[in-house]
Amino acid sequence: MPFMLYLLACAVCAMGTSEFMLAGLLPAIASDLGVTMGAAGVLTSGFAVGMAVGAPLMAGWTRRWAPRLTLLWCLLVFACCHVLAAITTDYSILLTTRVVSALANAGFLAVALGLATQLVPADRKGRALSILLSGTTIAMVAGVPAGALIGTALGWRATFWCVAGLCLLVTAGLARGWSKHAAVAASSTTTSLGAELRQLRSPGLLGPMLLGALVNGATFAALTYLAPIVTEVSGLAEGLVAVVLMLFGAGSFVGVAIAGRLADQRPGLLLGVGGPLLLGGWIALALVASSPALLLTFAFVQGVLAFGVGSAVITRVLYGASEAPTMGGSYATAALNTGAAAGPVCGALGLAEAGALGGVWVAVAGTAGAGLVAVLSWPTLTSPSPGHAPRQLVEPDPRRRIRG
Repeated sequence: MPFMLYLLACAVCAMGTSEFMLAGLLPAIASDLGVTMGAAGVLTSGFAVGMAVGAPLMAGWTRRWAPRLTLLWCLLVFACCHVLAAITTDYSILLTTRVVSALANAGFLAVALGLATQLVPADRKGRALSILLSGTTIAMVAGVPAGALIGTALGWRATFWCVAGLCLLVTAGLARGWSKHAAVAASSTTTSLGAELRQLRSPGLLGPMLLGALVNGATFAALTYLAPIVTEVSGLAEGLVAVVLMLFGAGSFVGVAIAGRLADQRPGLLLGVGGPLLLGGWIALALVASSPALLLTFAFVQGVLAFGVGSAVITRVLYGASEAPTMGGSYATAALNTGAAAGPVCGALGLAEAGALGGVWVAVAGTAGAGLVAVLSWPTLTSPSPGHAPRQLVEPDPRRRIRG
């Protein structure tokens, strides 16, 4: 796999750490800025909404830019927003930095997803996607707990400084690691924006996008409210919430790796087996969460299944958007983050109605709905991966000649 993919994954990891780290910092932020916990929680929702809305907007705005320019500018804006967030004492400014950070993150991820599929043969998009999304799973396993520890030891502002520093390091690495001969593929596309937007009418794209939003929404409905399950239902200490989240993150890393092996050539197997298991796993978790051992086990298992199935679905989005070379990555990003924004809201409603396990039961309902969509979209979800050659990103060496 191209080294560029791993550089992009490092950037996704830094940005993913910022996306998830607020979960453990909200009480400190609320206390420091003199706002309620509900207001502090809006910082998380604002970021998710900015990601969902920003992906197509940023992709459309920068579609004529060179990919390198877009990626570097998005990283720099993201880093600057975190510097401003670290020094402000005004809640409205902090909220603004989260929204602008989300727009930059959305723009970066939209371009990175499209670029990742261009760096590899056309039938290996799933493998490339698994490497890129491993940055998100590493953020969940290592970045978020590290952020919580830094926040506890040095204050919540220190975590923002650390994320800004990480982004600057990745920016430098990406600038140096980019091939000097890389073609500006995205900036020279001959496909009009209207033609790319018309791809959204295609059932082969709409079905996987809806499925991705439902699966990710179900995942975040449960994941966002794991803490009350750990402390109230299982009776474990509050300090073990981080352990459960790390187990889920470790499982997600495994799930993404499995999807990378199967999503291109055997999507039917992955979705046909993984989907029902994911639904059954959420039901089982709701029923056995009072057992600490089983809760820890299912935290890992559901991480594997949720991210394995979710990654496979997003791979199908990218295949379905193959005629939208500059906007396809934004469609995948929008689908993921629509679920990430709606899931916690629906989970909160579930908590109000069903108590600590309400988020998990919302995940059950969302996954069941995803199963129905999968049945209706099955032909497009399991169609063979195209075998045409990928877009040329590196100019051929003129010294090489084909000898007959």
